[in-house]
Amino acid sequence: MDDNLTFSERIAAEVGSWPGVVVDDGELGELAFKAGSRELGHLHGDHAAHFGFPKSLWHQLHEQGRIEGHPVFPGRVGPASRRIETDDDVRDVIEMMRLNYDRTMERRASA
Repeated sequence: MDDNLTFSERIAAEVGSWPGVVVDDGELGELAFKAGSRELGHLHGDHAAHFGFPKSLWHQLHEQGRIEGHPVFPGRVGPASRRIETDDDVRDVIEMMRLNYDRTMERRASA
């Protein structure tokens, strides 16, 4: 990956390269990643990523210290937030987008 790109540009380049993914400006200025009608997650600039996960996966990721609760939905299990401060954070955000992408594609294949 090109180290001259910003964190959000690096994430967008990778996630946007997956088949069927559309990168779109969201309604609140975020950069959203969608596969069909499902949002994989979105970015707020170069500093935060937000996701939605099933409760069991949310608990697993939270216990691993990979996510925190979503600031707009405090105390809710499912909505998640991840700070982006390092190259490791960028890789982990991409991995979590991939979790949602794989789940979405599996759902489509079985439908």
